[in-house]
Amino acid sequence: MRAYTNNMIEYITGKLTDLNPTYAVIEAAGVGYAINITLPTYSQLADHSEARLYIEEIIREDTHMLFGFMTQGERSLFEILMTVSGVGANTARMILSAYSASELRQIIATGNAKALSQIKGLGPKTAQRIIVDLKDKILKIRLEDGSDVSITEGQDGMLFPEEANPIKEEAISALTMLGFAAAASGKVVDKILKEDPHAAVEAVIRQALKML
Repeated sequence: MRAYTNNMIEYITGKLTDLNPTYAVIEAAGVGYAINITLPTYSQLADHSEARLYIEEIIREDTHMLFGFMTQGERSLFEILMTVSGVGANTARMILSAYSASELRQIIATGNAKALSQIKGLGPKTAQRIIVDLKDKILKIRLEDGSDVSITEGQDGMLFPEEANPIKEEAISALTMLGFAAAASGKVVDKILKEDPHAAVEAVIRQALKML
């Protein structure tokens, strides 16, 4: 448990009624919560009909957004990234979509600014700022392996059946929602799928984030 929090909502548990690589809808007590998610969270939710997501609320004068994470450790990384000047919620989510939580912790701990600067929108200066600000703090964050996450196995199988698996459209849609131009996203996704036609959608998006 966090020592302090500004959140009204700690977590949401309920029926997973909608899912794509950038958001999930969880119905709890008759209310459907639209929750922004990362690629690792999407990947872990794909085979389930119910889930618990740990919530970070972003409340400003003109917006109220929910970001959800499978583990408290991933949420802690999201929170600590936003303490860095110039890193907002969407940038923090993009970073956590480009790299897994464990990869990101290692990148920051070892001062690998080059790996961070490969993510669209960061650049060398922001990447170096993340390293400087978080290098001494990042190893204090405990990352769970997911074994203690409350998830109920779904009975409906995969969300995207193999015979109707819209990898390209799903990837482009997710990249567009993350702020990238559809045309540029389409070209990059086409290139990735040409090299690996059987790539999963989360793998396509993660690679695209490093190429756009």
